[in-house]
Amino acid sequence: MSQTLPLIALGGALGSVLRYLMVAAVGAPWGTAAVNVLGSLAIGAAFVLLDTRTGWQLFLMTGLLGGFTTFSAFSLDTLKLVQQGQPLTAALYVLASVAVSLLAVALGVALARGLQ
Repeated sequence: MSQTLPLIALGGALGSVLRYLMVAAVGAPWGTAAVNVLGSLAIGAAFVLLDTRTGWQLFLMTGLLGGFTTFSAFSLDTLKLVQQGQPLTAALYVLASVAVSLLAVALGVALARGLQ
């Protein structure tokens, strides 16, 4: 337990900064969508490659990727689109984010399994 919280905190801090930089570079809501897709790809690979490496799993999956990918930002971006009178764009954003993230996590798992 003495190393658990620092590993998660360090990873979370790094992931949050990376998320901020991506959204700042691409712009919302599509920057958030890109973060969710990349995070899904990475967590799929990490799920396969780090299943027995607890320290790395805590740092990368719980910390870094937990800080990097947030569906709270996704939900807020969707709400903003609806409130701005763009319900079709909001619906496309939701559908594309979920569908592509599911494909990305499956691809991450497949790629990681190919490395083993």
